[in-house]
Amino acid sequence: MSFPTLNPPPPTPQPGRETGLRKCATTGLDVCLAAQRFIKLNAVAAIVFLLFGGIAAILLALTRWQAVHLLRVDWFYRILTFHGLNMLIFWMLFFEIAILYFACTIPLKARLFSRKIAWLSFGMMLTGAIMTNVVIIQGKADVLMTSYLPLLAHPLFYLGIILVAVGTLIGVFNFFATLYVAKRDRTYEGSLPLVTYGATAAAIIAVVTLLHGAIVMIPTFAFSMGWISQPDPMWYRMIWWGLGHQSQQVNVCAMVSVWYLIGQLTTGSKPVNETVCRGAFVLYILFINLASAHHLLVDPGVGSSWKIWNTSYAMYLAVLASMIHGFTVPASVEMAMRAKGWGRGIFGWVGALPWRNPAFSAAALSLVIFGFVGGITGVTLGTQQINIIAHNTLRITGHFHSTVVGGTSLAFMGLAFYVVPLMFQRDFIWRKAARVQPWLFGGGILLVSLGMSFAGSLGVARRTYDIEHAGVYGPAAHLFLGIMGVGAIIAVVGLLLFVVLCVGTVFFGERHAKGEPMADWGVAKELPGAPGEAIFADHWAMKGTMVLTGVFLACFAVYYFANWKALADVWYVR
Repeated sequence: MSFPTLNPPPPTPQPGRETGLRKCATTGLDVCLAAQRFIKLNAVAAIVFLLFGGIAAILLALTRWQAVHLLRVDWFYRILTFHGLNMLIFWMLFFEIAILYFACTIPLKARLFSRKIAWLSFGMMLTGAIMTNVVIIQGKADVLMTSYLPLLAHPLFYLGIILVAVGTLIGVFNFFATLYVAKRDRTYEGSLPLVTYGATAAAIIAVVTLLHGAIVMIPTFAFSMGWISQPDPMWYRMIWWGLGHQSQQVNVCAMVSVWYLIGQLTTGSKPVNETVCRGAFVLYILFINLASAHHLLVDPGVGSSWKIWNTSYAMYLAVLASMIHGFTVPASVEMAMRAKGWGRGIFGWVGALPWRNPAFSAAALSLVIFGFVGGITGVTLGTQQINIIAHNTLRITGHFHSTVVGGTSLAFMGLAFYVVPLMFQRDFIWRKAARVQPWLFGGGILLVSLGMSFAGSLGVARRTYDIEHAGVYGPAAHLFLGIMGVGAIIAVVGLLLFVVLCVGTVFFGERHAKGEPMADWGVAKELPGAPGEAIFADHWAMKGTMVLTGVFLACFAVYYFANWKALADVWYVR
């Protein structure tokens, strides 16, 4: 991936609006002004929906925290629907369209294919998201994000989701068209940069995902209008999870691309083997949808052979892809640090990393939380037999908060610390607070995930308003729900700080539009006499990453076999 680091030589005079380009004073790259506009629009919309979802999150957490129990039962399910759609769909999709426009233009020195198509995409997505949110708050769609039939919402709820899905598909088309034009016009040399390649994998998965959404939502909308009879509920569940689960795999591809990009910007890292990294993205494309099956493992409508195949043999090829990236990202950073002279011991390079750079700390925390918490729990809970004892508990919710929130959302926040000043040409306000923000948000989400997971291990159900009526949960369950509540407060404070920092920067940040680069967040320093590229001849130079990999595999084995022990306790055989 050839993406310049910060503080290049003084830039040449800006080409001006007549060419549709400007020279970025920080990276030295040509920035398409049309792409810049739509990166701004989609990123701002994403942050607004993130704020909506965050407000809903604290209301839900203070309700599930039994000692507080804030909301009434009707508003609990209303806000749960609102939270799910804003956090898992709207915030993610808008930010991912911003990433796609970034990845297909700036690294390739290309112009966006069509401003009209970009306006159509943004307009449809924004209209659909607002429409859906209004219907939910009006109390006409208390059906949760999954909206399983025969539960039925107002027709505008389904129409809004259809508009968002179709608008996103149009934006993805604009991405592919831009790639085609860039290739045709030879605006770049060689193969696609890795960040663009990863974004392309995300876009391909997005097409399949959104087509599932159209297949399931259009007939449901027609049913809500009274035009057709009710679709089969089992058919709905199966097709819907091709949208619901696979949309999170779009997030995974985008998140991994962000890891590689931030690693290069902050440490000068490059993949230890780019061919292997690209192959891992291909594995995502081919096999990631199989993991959707773990949402259907307790359903009687599909057979055991289908369940076993989709949650074992072939699914592990997608797991392999995540494990490849989980190794190559820290390995590339370690190699870059050792090349800069930080080679003492196994972990001597870790202390020299640019931890005060919020983009780097956000990406590093994202990788750790996603891998050690989300990855280990995801593969284990996606096993057919183990899923039986966990499926309807808070363990599932704890898992996806560590992947979607602790992984993807935190990585996207880290990218924003570069995207906002580069696109809006303003330096971040409150830089000391910005350096704290990833730790607040990441630490809070980690507590949320662990609190949910341990409460779920004690049998606490997900999507349940009140656990007191059951009378079977002891003090430990209430303790873990309290940990979840405290973590949610910390995480939402971090989220609100992120929103304030971004909005404050857009309106009040110091301008750097006259040719000066953005203020440096801090990058890894090079020591005198550093070995440089020669370090790559030492195949054991990444020994720190190898040790971390061993720790990861040991944690994986302990958690996995502990769950088999828990299953054996449930299915006691004399």
